Amino acid sequence: MAAGVAINQVGFTWEGTDNRGNKVRGKTMASSEAAVRAVLRKQGVVPVRIRKESTLFKGGGKVTPGDIAIFSRQIATMLAAGIPLVQAFDIVGAGHDNPAMQKLILGIRADLESGTALAEALGRHPLHFDDLFVNLVTAGEQAGALDTLLDKIATYKEKTEAIKKKIKKALFYPAAVLVVAFVVTLILLIFVIPQFESLFKGFGADLPAFTRMVIDLSMFVQTKGWAVGLAVGGGIAFYLYTKKRSKKLREIEDRLFLKLPIVGSILVKASIARFARTLSTMFSAGVPLVEALQSVAGATGNIVYEKAVLAMRDEVSTGQRLQRAMENTGLFPNMVIQMIAVGEESGSLDEMSAKVADFYEADVDNAVDSMSSLLEPMIMAILGVLVGGLVIAMYLPIFKMGAVI
Repeated sequence: MAAGVAINQVGFTWEGTDNRGNKVRGKTMASSEAAVRAVLRKQGVVPVRIRKESTLFKGGGKVTPGDIAIFSRQIATMLAAGIPLVQAFDIVGAGHDNPAMQKLILGIRADLESGTALAEALGRHPLHFDDLFVNLVTAGEQAGALDTLLDKIATYKEKTEAIKKKIKKALFYPAAVLVVAFVVTLILLIFVIPQFESLFKGFGADLPAFTRMVIDLSMFVQTKGWAVGLAVGGGIAFYLYTKKRSKKLREIEDRLFLKLPIVGSILVKASIARFARTLSTMFSAGVPLVEALQSVAGATGNIVYEKAVLAMRDEVSTGQRLQRAMENTGLFPNMVIQMIAVGEESGSLDEMSAKVADFYEADVDNAVDSMSSLLEPMIMAILGVLVGGLVIAMYLPIFKMGAVI
């Protein structure tokens, strides 16, 4: 029920005076104006004006992982400065530009005011705060070091998001160029080549085989291209629909991606970096290793590594060393295994895991930059072959006539 109350709350802006007579203003999430007045009375504020926020021209927005990372850093900083938790949420929520994020923060703040623990309040929003986040906050609350744990969470979120952005950036450029090449090719086949075809009909001579092939392709695209487009679109839609509901299909896809040249190596390094960063964050928070590995598995971003980490968890729970469990998966480089072994033996597993994460995060950065440099000439060559080939095909008959003349 509490979760439903938080969801049904709306935003109110208010102005009033505090105990010293100073004018204050802010925003609060509540179910009614009376609830806002009750909240303000607890804070020692005498409300002068309360107004419900209009959502008529205000976009709903979307909560992104980047928003969660920034939110974690802001709350950690305020708690470290000695600001009470509820007030910290009030300040961060009222000053947020994203309406969806503002509603989320102020909704959690309302739960906190009702006496709910922070971990429980965050757990009511699983779309934005996963088990790892909630478990770390729980550990922070129990240890009385919530600001330190939130700071670790913020660092973890920032680094994992940085890796995701790097990979997306590396894949976006070639994908965008290939899409442009495809669109340009379609335009040439549908609108330009038919003009040349009507011109060639007046020549009264046989066309070169390459030109004939391109004209036939143009006719096929004009007459049956819509059917091919529908079939391809339907196939993609069916694949995406099935992928959401079939873990086996996602695992097959992840295995194929890991075996791709260049890209596969980057994805392996990114998964190892996420594994090490999450393990370091969880273990440094005092979470037991077996429990930590449960959260680490879901954070690797790849089902192949997720299943491997869960298998490692099962082995570790029976008394097996983490080093030996990692060797048994066959997915981790020897360097990673040896560094984890040193961390186990010296009792500094969190520090060694952090060093592994730092190394592989830097390696991902370098690999992405190298891949971008390598792909640029390849993409330009593909673009040149596609468009240049069509142009040459159309001018071959003209060159042939010139040679005869």
